[in-house]
Amino acid sequence: MTYLEKSIEQIHEALINGSVTSESLIKESIEKSKLIQEKCNAFVTILEDAKPKEVTENLLSGIPFGVKDNYSTKGILSTGSSNTLKDYVPFFTATCVQNLENAGAIMVNKTAMDEFGMGGTGTTAHTGTIKNPWDTTRMCAGSSSGSAAAVASGVYPYALGSDTGDSIRKPAAYCGIVGYKPTYGMISRYGLFPFASSLDHCGVLTRSVKDAAIVVDVMKGKDPRDMTSWDSSNIHLKDATEKPLQAKKVCYIKELCDIKNYENPKEELIKHLENFHQTLNILKNMGVTVEEVSVDETLLQASASVYVVLSCAEATSNLSNLTGIIFGPRGKGNTWEEMMMDHRTKGFSPLIKRRFVIGSYVLQKENQERYFKNAARVRRLLVDTWKKLFENYDAVVLPVGTGPAKPLKEDKDMIGKIDEKVQALDEHLQIGNFGGFPSITIPNGFIGNLPVGINITGNCYQDELVLNLAYHLENEMPYKGQTSEVSK
Repeated sequence: MTYLEKSIEQIHEALINGSVTSESLIKESIEKSKLIQEKCNAFVTILEDAKPKEVTENLLSGIPFGVKDNYSTKGILSTGSSNTLKDYVPFFTATCVQNLENAGAIMVNKTAMDEFGMGGTGTTAHTGTIKNPWDTTRMCAGSSSGSAAAVASGVYPYALGSDTGDSIRKPAAYCGIVGYKPTYGMISRYGLFPFASSLDHCGVLTRSVKDAAIVVDVMKGKDPRDMTSWDSSNIHLKDATEKPLQAKKVCYIKELCDIKNYENPKEELIKHLENFHQTLNILKNMGVTVEEVSVDETLLQASASVYVVLSCAEATSNLSNLTGIIFGPRGKGNTWEEMMMDHRTKGFSPLIKRRFVIGSYVLQKENQERYFKNAARVRRLLVDTWKKLFENYDAVVLPVGTGPAKPLKEDKDMIGKIDEKVQALDEHLQIGNFGGFPSITIPNGFIGNLPVGINITGNCYQDELVLNLAYHLENEMPYKGQTSEVSK
């Protein structure tokens, strides 16, 4: 095991006692970045001129990390993995990145992602498809694909991600690591390229729950440049993980977790749910009460559609500034309208353009009531349903997705044949974004040598409880700190 495959505390101890230097860690991280780039295509930019920093009492000092390419980084290419910003170099750094750098952390690369965070496959980056380090014929999920691949490969102990629907937590599951999205506003979004502002969360991908707590403790804080941020100075995540188990009672949803609800389920789904129920037994053995609850199936199945309508509407508005005139490569044409049309037509991938069309359509005056406002109402119903669960339970515990990472090769037989029940299981993490709930994914096993994950979601501002539960559950399973073989 190399130093970069160890935990943050272990690396820090080695730096303090002189067993390793910040300079050697940077060198090793850059060398690994190049290796993983060849195998997984995980990066947009590798910072070969990254400089070591003084090692202090801060646990992150002197340690390399990665930043998803939708975070603004001063003087460093920040593309959002889009051709529309392929040469964009910002003049300011995102608040949470600056917080890490102020603590002595060292950014060594910018990670590739689905274009502007709009995708769950890792296949829409302008630099090409991002591959899963456990099996390069499989996807990482998205949109924080490059960050997940890098952390799972031991390039560094953590990387930043963003989560609008499940973009930290599902890639974490597919890559066998931890993905944590705190309560909305705990981490400032200033400097994060906006996708859907009411859903966007900053967060982190790591190989252990405690490492996630350590990183977010530094990232978080009220920021006058983000009016949605709030004072979390009384929340101490690392300390919370080390306390005795706090959660007493959790629930899971029958309609999503009972294999009898699925007609002709695939073998991977069967094994995934079997594995999930085995993990519930571990929770029970830890002294946690685990109960099955029922939620209106129609409401669950509506979640994916609500997400599409609301996220596309917000994205259409947020990204209307990408004209090729203010910044980005200038389009061709005799008038500014022609130049803007040329820039947006050639610069965006087909997926992004489809989402803009949807967003524009649902925001048209004659369509708002039927689509946009109705989606907002259903969002409220879903959030209220989860809030009701949190009145009786400390957390909702559910499997992530329908199994391990999906093949990159398109399954043509499935086109137009989406099972709504399976889709509800695959997309339920979006509810954590609808309500701004703290939510963490941790690995809980393997299916066919591919990792799978379990998710824990709690009520707003209950981050300490959620991470405490995740930490204690993680310690009862043998998957903490695991890395793929791709970098070996």
